[in-house]
Order: sequence, then C-alpha cells, then structure tokens
Amino acid sequence: MAARRAATHSAICRQLRSPFIRRERTFAGTVTCGDTGPPALPLTTEDSLIAPLFARLSPSGSSAKPAAPIRDEWLSNFACQDTWQHAAGDWTSRRAPFQPAGYQLRHEFAQGCRSVAGSNSCSDSRNNRILSGRHIATSSSWSSRSDILGFENVVRIAASSGSNSTRSYSDDASSHAGLANSSSSNTSTNTSTSSSTASSSLSTSCSSARHGKAPIDLSAFPPDRIRNFSIVAHVDHGKSTLADRLLEMTGTLTPSDTKGVARPQYLDKLQVERERGITVKAQTATMLFDYSPATTTTAAGGDSPPTHTGDPAAPHPPPGRYLLNLIDTPGHVDFSYEVSRSLAATQGVLLLVDAQQGIQAQTVANFFLALEGDLAVVPVVNKIDRPDADPQAIAAQICSTFDLPRASCLFTSARTGAGLPSLLSAIIEQMPPPPGDPAAPLRALLLDAHFDEYRGVVCHVAVVDGAIREGERVAVAGMGMSYDVGEVGVMYPEATPTGCLLTGQVGYVMLGMRTTREARIGDTIHHHKAEVTPLPGFRPAQHMVYAGVFPADGSDFEGLAKAVDKLVCNDASVAVTRYSSAALGAGFRCGFLGLLHMDVFHQRLQQEFGADVISTAPSVPAVFEYADGTRIEAQGPSDIPSIPKQRVVRCTEPFVLATIVTPSKYVGPVMELCASRRGEQKEYSFIDGDRAMLRYEMPVREVVMDFYSHLKSISSGFATFDYEDAGMREADLVKVDLLLNGKPVDALAAISHREAAQRMGRKLVDRLKGVLDRQMFEVVIQAAIGAKVIASERLSAMRKNVLAKCYGGDVSRKRKLLEKQKEGKKRMKRVGSVSLPQEAFHDLLRTS
Repeated sequence: MAARRAATHSAICRQLRSPFIRRERTFAGTVTCGDTGPPALPLTTEDSLIAPLFARLSPSGSSAKPAAPIRDEWLSNFACQDTWQHAAGDWTSRRAPFQPAGYQLRHEFAQGCRSVAGSNSCSDSRNNRILSGRHIATSSSWSSRSDILGFENVVRIAASSGSNSTRSYSDDASSHAGLANSSSSNTSTNTSTSSSTASSSLSTSCSSARHGKAPIDLSAFPPDRIRNFSIVAHVDHGKSTLADRLLEMTGTLTPSDTKGVARPQYLDKLQVERERGITVKAQTATMLFDYSPATTTTAAGGDSPPTHTGDPAAPHPPPGRYLLNLIDTPGHVDFSYEVSRSLAATQGVLLLVDAQQGIQAQTVANFFLALEGDLAVVPVVNKIDRPDADPQAIAAQICSTFDLPRASCLFTSARTGAGLPSLLSAIIEQMPPPPGDPAAPLRALLLDAHFDEYRGVVCHVAVVDGAIREGERVAVAGMGMSYDVGEVGVMYPEATPTGCLLTGQVGYVMLGMRTTREARIGDTIHHHKAEVTPLPGFRPAQHMVYAGVFPADGSDFEGLAKAVDKLVCNDASVAVTRYSSAALGAGFRCGFLGLLHMDVFHQRLQQEFGADVISTAPSVPAVFEYADGTRIEAQGPSDIPSIPKQRVVRCTEPFVLATIVTPSKYVGPVMELCASRRGEQKEYSFIDGDRAMLRYEMPVREVVMDFYSHLKSISSGFATFDYEDAGMREADLVKVDLLLNGKPVDALAAISHREAAQRMGRKLVDRLKGVLDRQMFEVVIQAAIGAKVIASERLSAMRKNVLAKCYGGDVSRKRKLLEKQKEGKKRMKRVGSVSLPQEAFHDLLRTS
C-alpha cells in the first residue's frame, strides 16, 4: 500500500509541476504519508474537484464511493495543508478542514519565490486558473503561460501507477529548496522503500519518468557505468538507421515517442535532413543497457564471424545496467566540424563501413579524426544482409588500411538488427569510461545549443568534472556571466528532466540565457565564483567559402537579422558579420564550410524562419600584399580595390589535402581532372585490386565550386571525395569586375586565378546579356581586370520609329528627327541607370 501511495504521489506532483513552471522556475514537492486515511467525503461529481478523478480511478467507476486506497492517495495531495480554494467553498485558503493526520504536501518555487505550507509570497497578474473545467482560486500565483492544467494526463499517469506495483516514480527536487524527495529505482524490489525514504531522507534525487518509461536515476551511474560514443561513417553507410535500431533495442524509442507511426531516421529531426536524406546536425540520445559478458556470433554471407571483439585475456566489465550516450554525426564533408565537436564529448567511435561499398573517402577522414582525439575505434561492417555484400573482404580491407586487428571487426545489419546485441556489448567492453573527478568542482563543456520559441536557449553539455543541479548558480567562463540553473535533463530520446547531471554524463540545461550570443559553443560552465581551469574547447572552424546573404525585400533586414541570430546559435560553424552592398543594401557576409553547407543554411532560413533571401556568388578568402607593405585579408571581392594604388607583390589562398577513392579503371580521368584544377599529387595507393586512393593538394577555389560534380561525372558516380585544411599557398590571383555602362556591380565581382580569369569573365558577360532586359539606350556589358577589359558584349537599345508620323515631305525633316533621337539616346546612356532584376541575380549568382 505504501509503495502504491508513494508512486502515485510522485506521479501527481510531477504532472502538477510541468504546466505551471517555466524555465526560470523550479518546483520541489515532498509528500509524507501516514497509515491512516481521511474520512469519507460528501463530494459529488458536479461540484467536486476530485470526484471526476475518483470516477476514473475507482474500480467500480463510481465517483461517490471510490476505493479507499486510491481515495487516500488523491486526498493526500488535495485535502492537505495547501492554498486551494474550492469553488463551492468547502476548501479555503486556510488549513483544510479535513486534514488527515500524517498527510502533508509542501510546494515551493525557487528563484526568489516561496510558497511553503500554504504561505503566499508570489505575485502575478492572474489569480484565477481553470482546472479541468472548474474554477479554482489560489492564494499564491503560479508563473506560467498556460492557464489550463491537463488533468487527463494526471489521471492517466496516476491510474497506471496505482495498478502497476512494479514501477515507482520519484520526484526531482531543486537543490536549494532543501526539501526531501524519494529516490526511486526502476525495479520492483525497491518500490516498498521509496515512501519511507521520502519521510526520512534529505537526499537530492536525479530521476524522472516520461511516456510510461521507467525513471532514470542518474545517481545509479557513476563514471565507470557510462559509455559516451559516436557513430561515424561515409555518407549513406547506415549511421542513422543503426542509431534507430540501438534506440529500439534498448527500449529508449517506444511507439509513444513516434505516436505509433514508424518513422525512420528518428534522430534526423530537421526538415532539410528528411528532405535531402542526409544528417546535418549531430544529435544525442541516452540509452540504458543491461550488460552481461556473453559472446555471440552473427552470420555474414554464409560464414559466422565472431562479433565479440574484446581481448579474451582482458577482464570483462562487471555486469549490470550501463548508461550509453549516443551521438549521431553527419557524414558529408561539409559538416565535418559537427563531427569534430561531437568526438570531443566521446571516448570511442563506431567506424561504420558498408559491406558492399567498402572504405570511402569520408571513412578515412573520420578514422584520422578519431585517431587524433585518441579515441577507441570499433570497426563495424554494416548492411551484411545485402545480396551483394562481401563482409569478409571488407573486414580485411579495414584491417589492412587502418592497421586494426582482424578480430576487432563486428558484422551487423542495422535494417534487420543482426549482430546488434554483440555491438552493444562491444561498446561496454572496448570503450573506456569517461574520465573525470566527481568530487572536483563543476566543469561542463558546452557542446551545442538551440533556440526554443517557448523555453529560450537550450544548452547541450557534457559534464567533465563535478555535477550540475537545478537551482544552482553557475557561470560561463568565456562570457563572464552567471545564471541560475533551470531545467536539467537528458535526451531519452526527447528532453527528459532529471534534476541533475553527474560526472561523465551528457544532457541539456536551461540557464535562462536572454540572447543566443551568450551560448558560445566550446565554453566552460562552472559554479559561480569557483576558480577552475577552463576546458580546451574546440578549434575554430576553417571556413572554405564566403557569401553575402541579403533580404529579398530590402526593408526586412531586422527580420533576417533575428532569423540569422537564432540559426547561428544552432550552427556554430557559420561565421556572420554585417555587410552593406550598394546593389543589394544591408545584409550579412557569412562563412561556410562548403557549398552544401551554404545551401542547407539558406534552406533552413526559409523553412524554419520563413526568410526569403538573396545570396551572392560564393568566394574563397585570399591575402593580398602590396608594395608599400599593406596586407589585405579579403573574404570577398569587395574587400580589395579594383585599381590598387600600389602594385601587388604577393597573393596567397587556402589549399586543401583532398582524398579521392575511386575504382581503378577511372584513375586516369581523375588524375586529369585534378591536374586541370591545379592539383599536386601527394599519394597514390591501392586499397585492394579494384580500388585506388589518391591524395592531392588543391586550391580551395577549384574544389568548392564544381569539382565534386565533375568527379562524379567522370567516374560514373563511384568516386568519393573528402578534404582537410592544408594551409595557405602562393597563387596568382586577380579581381574580375563586371561593368554595366562602365559602372561596376560589386555584387557580381569575383576573385579568380589569372589563367582562368578570361574564361570566367566571358561566361559572366554572356549570361548577364541573356537575363538583362533591353533598355531605351544601348547597354555595354564588360568584364575587366583593373582597367583592362577582358570580355565585352552590347545589348542594343529598344527602337522607336520616329518617322511613323511622316507621310512625305522633304528628306531633311526625317533626317532631323533621326538625329534628335540619336542625341537623346546618347544623353540617356550618360545619365540613365541600368536596373538589374532579382531574377538576373538568382541566375548569375550560381556562376563562380
């Protein structure tokens, strides 16, 4: 009886709390239960607050005579020392007239608001709330945007709690509220002790329950019971599908999370991800796994390769429940910064390789990222259920390329679930627990952040040392600002409050940040006024291309500014500075990691914020040094003068080390393509008899525009490509201006290598002529390097027949009219301006 009572109390308190409390307020509840129940109450369905609840909870369905234990549970929450006033006047703001001995409910608001045992010190403009269709007046106000408490959810949760004695619920507490809470377990053996703990213990609970799942008690997971890992792979090798299967096998993903609808790639939550079929943002998820050191095998292609990868001589970790924090990462090269940030919070990676395609370019890049971070690497051959799969050959390929032991390879099928139990065991056995000192002062790494329309800035953190709890005062090292911790929790798989995060755990915190600029990715969160050494953070992103972003409607700059500010909070790899163009007005100059990254950024602006934008042609940064010692770091053509006063003595531009994996028969065309793009070969090797790996140093300018599409074309789509920064190299660069009647259009200028400048200028001039409308005067379109014109076209004027009104007469009259028209067109050409329509910009800005 006591166990059922405590379970229902906790569920009710949790449900009562959630509609009322915003991110800046926390609620702590304590319920102490006696052995005697309240007397029977003369309550009817029409005027009673709790009778409708009795109707649902009573086994007979009657609201007048509910079952005594269930009635006791509800009355212990409502017929208590509280501040409720019943509509019929039976309850007042003083002590309830039917207060049973041993029953008490205390509630309190943190953040400067206290309302304990019936006292009221909170103020609010609204004192009337609507509760399940009946008016209730409270003597203490509640901080909320919601005036309706969803009692249907309370009833449903409480009913399931009362009927299932094997599941207990415990209330999470604000750390500075100082109230006792019961710390519950998810096993049936501990339910009988939770109520006694609530009355005798003053410990802080870090647990919660959602969607009918068992609660997560984070205090049961010290660092040696935690594994933080990422899944890394080339594009379309099955990362997101594997993440789905792991969530399902551990019971983290249930039908209630997907509303009963099968939804593949659950962690791909952005609309752009689902439309394009790629992962753009790294997502985290917490799983619970019951580990037992048992070795299993998985059939692969008729064989049965071992999937247990641990060293037989090494001791197994102790069996029991483990907390697994999964970070699903993107696979495209343009989002490599997301991968590097994710790996900073992990101690190991699953290196996923397609059983048919084998090692690809991004596979190599991800392996070296993990090697650089000194992470444990568990190779996994995925998609072994494909008819054309050759897992044994791919395993040999992995071992020879990366110098890994043959026995370390796992064989799985994320689609069918084959081999996944052993994969989960290998995560426990082969990956180290997170380092950190639970007794040390708090140090948490800010991994990511996003802006929620209702809750503000939500920060995703990894706790390195110490612990962070609701109600504590913390500071952000880089910004020098302090905050009160609001909600704290984990992604299970959605945001699930737990009240605290302990050493080695990954989750989210709400600090009540007012602007997105306060959440600097890579910053260190620590206790207020505590002296700690900041964490290293992340190295800055290397931006490969820059482009201007302007509102399509020039008057909507403020709307675009707000949208960009919120989006940059969720994508820290974008660099944003304000910029003004003579042709397009006020806007932003943004740095991206590649063309796909830029395209996704623009698409998210439109889909998530409804912003209609115009983007200028992407440009690559360069450094120009002049004879007088002046040095200009140009992010775009507008940063350098068209006709400099001093001679340019040196130019440098960024290079990348490109890795290309291609079938052997396409090696020749690939080499020719790289040579035409000013590439210098650094390595040429064979992965196996059918595939080769080439490494070239190439200018970023030649890579980011259309190199990838040409590579796919000449290799029939089989070649894969990846690159990494290789520093700055000297190059012969020039600025190409586009002129309309001698006036430069700054939005259409470009920086090019001198050898390719004329070809670029001719292409721009031809395309502009095709999209520009004819004027009443002749328009001269030119491409120029300084004062030298390298390409030119003329757009003839619209002609009006001024002789139409002459039906005869002397020829001199006709000649006079023609001369007058000619002079007028010359005058219009001198003073007239050429209007460049937005369609022309959209067409031209696709051209480099």
